[in-house]
Amino acid sequence: MKLKKATMEDYDQIMTILCDGSNQLAEQGIDQWQGDYPNPDVVKNDIKNGWAYLAESADGMTVGTIAIVDGPDHSYDTMKGNWLIDTDKYVVLHRVAIHSSHAGHGYASKLFVAVLDYIKEHRTDIETIRIDTHIDNKIMQHLITKHGFKKVGEVYGYYRPDEVLYVYAQLTHSEEDK
Repeated sequence: MKLKKATMEDYDQIMTILCDGSNQLAEQGIDQWQGDYPNPDVVKNDIKNGWAYLAESADGMTVGTIAIVDGPDHSYDTMKGNWLIDTDKYVVLHRVAIHSSHAGHGYASKLFVAVLDYIKEHRTDIETIRIDTHIDNKIMQHLITKHGFKKVGEVYGYYRPDEVLYVYAQLTHSEEDK
């Protein structure tokens, strides 16, 4: 899996992947990404800030997208829980999606591995990586914990009044690395 920093030329492709992701969630009965999120303004902001990436398979096919967003992330201001470490040197993984036409090939796991390796290699200033997902999104929860994240809290009503998000974090360096 290769990460490619997105440009405005990739905007339509990212929106297509995210719309497909929204549809996949709806088909599973998960009330995440329904309505006006993720929206064009969020995606354009991701691209403008250099946070948006495309996920390319080994054969060069674009299979997904992810945003690696620099903190601070105010969606966590009301989190109930405790971070692994208290730091402002973090990134948040948002808007993670693999297009349904590429489902079932392990691309989501490969994307996580590629992103974690990329951050640890190219963002040595980062001390921790954060991510959240909807309380009903069991597939994403499994993927997150499979790749070493620990559940650290919950956020209530940030995107919509009745929505509950589980929040996870992972340290970028173990104590042995220091």
